Amino acid sequence: MSALSSRRLISRLHQHLLSLLSPSSSSAAAPAPFPFPLLTRRFFSSDALLDGSQILQQQPTRIIQATPSIMTPNSKRTGLIAVKCGMTALWDKWGARLPITILWVDDNIVSQVKTVEKEGIFSLQIGCGNKKAKHLSKPEVGHFRAQGLPLMRKLKEFPVTEDALLPVGTSIGVRHFVPGQYVDVTGISRGKGFQGGMKRWGFKGMPASHGTSLAHRSIGSTGQRDAPGKVFKGKKMPGRMGGKQRTVKNVWVYKIDPARNLMWVKGQVPGATGNFVFIKDAVYQKPDVSVLPFPTYFATEDQDATDLGLLVADLGEIDPFMVAD
Repeated sequence: MSALSSRRLISRLHQHLLSLLSPSSSSAAAPAPFPFPLLTRRFFSSDALLDGSQILQQQPTRIIQATPSIMTPNSKRTGLIAVKCGMTALWDKWGARLPITILWVDDNIVSQVKTVEKEGIFSLQIGCGNKKAKHLSKPEVGHFRAQGLPLMRKLKEFPVTEDALLPVGTSIGVRHFVPGQYVDVTGISRGKGFQGGMKRWGFKGMPASHGTSLAHRSIGSTGQRDAPGKVFKGKKMPGRMGGKQRTVKNVWVYKIDPARNLMWVKGQVPGATGNFVFIKDAVYQKPDVSVLPFPTYFATEDQDATDLGLLVADLGEIDPFMVAD
């Protein structure tokens, strides 16, 4: 019925337009009526909504080059994807023991560039690792092949400023960060399964004696009486513990090994050994913009990464133990 009514409406409109353009009986000659498609194109196309002054000019293609530049206080660099290798302990030159987490930056490559003109945001998609085509979906394989890049295992998008954009295919190493700066590390915490209130939230539990039976690790009361007559949302109770995304902020970078793309950071980071973590410049304890490579570190042609030694953070010339005494 809808198709039939549409055809009737178009037929009536055609007849009405022909009657408006048909010659009168008094006129000697009149031009032939216009074809119906030419008459209706103005009314049924989007061209009728625009005139010559409203047609937008096509924006020129943005040219992104991998060249060093000067970082400003408002600039925001991209982050990196790393693999957690585990924890150990080191002693600095003053003899202080440092709990250390070792992170491996595995061949980070820019896989996509997003701009305001197309996506509405400035960001870089970073990929790392290798994966076979049979373990990826067809859209993922097409995404990598369209950019001419190898198949990658992990992708992560980092928002950046316009001056920190890098072209597709740019390789980013561990020297993107500088020893002594602070970073924020994000990862998935270790899953611990279903746990009780004492382990999950640190509850004290019930008394160990004086009449307590079979409820020593209970959480106790969870609500009130008839008013409100319910348990409020968000109440700390037994449940699934861990396995959530968490960010450890202001992690100090102690040492960097450019030859093996290893980074030693002080303290713990979320995740188990072998998990991916995401590293970016710290938000609160911002590093000095004058010492950071911007938009990333570019090695010279005659520089060999295997010949570089370890880069250790400057600990100063004052012994902290002597100052304490």
